[in-house]
Amino acid sequence: MNHPHRLFDCLETQLANGGNKACFAAKEGGQWRKYPTAEVKDIVDQLSTGLLAEGYSAGDMSIEGRDKIAVLGKNRPEWMFLDLAVQQMGAVLVPLYPTIHINDLEFVLNDSQVKAVFVNDEDLFHKVQNVRGKIKSIKEIYSFEQVAGTRHWKELLTLGKQQHYLQLSTISEKINIEDLFTIIYTSGTTGTPKGVMLSHRNLLSNVMASMPCFPPGDNMRALSFLPLNHIFERMVTYLYLFNNTSIYYAESLETIGDNLKEVQPTMFTTVPRLLEKVYDRIMSKGAELTGTKRKLFYWAHSLAEKFEINKPRGLWYDIQLALANKLIFSKWREGLGGNIKCIVTGGAACQVRLIRIFTAGKIIIMEGYGLTETSPVIAVNRYNEEDRMFGTVGPLINNVEVKIAEDGEILCKGPNIMMGYYKRPDLTDEAIKDGWYATGDIGAIIDNKFLKITDRKKELFKTSGGKYVAPLPIENKLKESPFIEQVMLVGSEKKFVGALIVPAFSNLRDWCDREQVKGLTNEELIRHPKVIQLYKDLIDSFNKFFNHVEQVKKFELLPNEWTIESGEMTPKLSLKRKVVMEKYYEAVDRIYR
Repeated sequence: MNHPHRLFDCLETQLANGGNKACFAAKEGGQWRKYPTAEVKDIVDQLSTGLLAEGYSAGDMSIEGRDKIAVLGKNRPEWMFLDLAVQQMGAVLVPLYPTIHINDLEFVLNDSQVKAVFVNDEDLFHKVQNVRGKIKSIKEIYSFEQVAGTRHWKELLTLGKQQHYLQLSTISEKINIEDLFTIIYTSGTTGTPKGVMLSHRNLLSNVMASMPCFPPGDNMRALSFLPLNHIFERMVTYLYLFNNTSIYYAESLETIGDNLKEVQPTMFTTVPRLLEKVYDRIMSKGAELTGTKRKLFYWAHSLAEKFEINKPRGLWYDIQLALANKLIFSKWREGLGGNIKCIVTGGAACQVRLIRIFTAGKIIIMEGYGLTETSPVIAVNRYNEEDRMFGTVGPLINNVEVKIAEDGEILCKGPNIMMGYYKRPDLTDEAIKDGWYATGDIGAIIDNKFLKITDRKKELFKTSGGKYVAPLPIENKLKESPFIEQVMLVGSEKKFVGALIVPAFSNLRDWCDREQVKGLTNEELIRHPKVIQLYKDLIDSFNKFFNHVEQVKKFELLPNEWTIESGEMTPKLSLKRKVVMEKYYEAVDRIYR
């Protein structure tokens, strides 16, 4: 089989190429447990037949006829065993964020009439139990960890009889490239979640078109920690599987640093927020250095800030950079496991300055762009330098077309465009016209080659003077300050632009110590005259980068970081502007009072 036509064909493809000693790997009892391809195939087949034995099925193979199976879990091999097993027996996986709000959980389980739910652990079991009474379709809850009062997923592995194996091969042969592969509910920043229906073709076309963009090589290892229920990590997982790359699952977001050193991955995917945190950690370590070491660190850093690609940098610069790489950036690479070829970032705009600095240190950052509805990749900066450009999301991938509408909106067409929104033909017709999907992003094509995203259509706002302001680029520029952790511009229908700022408190406290401002809480700090003056001077120094309309005239400092738990960030760590506006309306009010 040379041309796979379903995603679950990845295991056959791997086996045909000799298999992989660590198709998946995860920490079990403190040790890395590796699952070779043949074992993965056995487990997946046993799980499929177990599900068939329990009465789950593909029905009449129509979208409505297939059973829906939900999963709420962290990234782990079992998550992918389930994905592959559900696919090949013709049911449909509905993945959910473990952090999903209870109201959304109830809506999604009811909307898709889920028959079975797989949960990670006891906490998530109770979360589903809380709404179970309101969802008539649920027959069973299974768990990946041992949980009292519910069935362990491994019980399913022994249920399949010969007839179920025969049934499995009959069904899996019928599944074709046009068939529904998954329904992913996007939280969206407004209203009820929408179920995005993706087919095998949608995702496979995206996997195959993205493959040449990545570094070539054998025996590659990837570390996985971005949520698998999000299409970016799931698509990249299939890319790894078809490419014979081993996938190691990080234990948690907190252990990424240790796991990088243990696994020494060739690559991983991330979101800008996590990259910013890595950078901040490196910078705070640099700030602790003294004497010559400190001078060298900052010398290397300032060299990296001037780094360019696809332009001659001059012999003297190259000699200095080579030295900086040997003395300083080699340590950065060691911190990432010492083996990293590239890091792929998506999900939100990444500060160009960070990409520049990391790339100068031989840590290639490949920024890409896409949406759940586009399976997801539309464009990505390639591993090879001539197909990368700072400040853009790279060239389009093969088979994907883009045109820029009159108002600047990016429209996309190709085999990667979703089948539609589940049970919502009205929304599908709004989003897709003549095959062109409207992304809701504003952008341009640079040099006839590179796609640049300038803003989210719905995040643009107009001042009362009728001038449009694009908040993202301004916010990203402000975040270059070591004293600004998070920032959101306000000013829709107002006379001027204001900003809500969450200070980077650890750096602010270091500054306060030097200024003899001691022993204050966050709340007291942000009201201290010296601190307010510091931020006034900071904002003034940044305003020269922006045109008159975009300049921040007034700001409010806030005492706490915005997080997923406190509700201001989405699970993929982008800002929920509406929530911030509602939660901090008093602060916004003070700006315009």
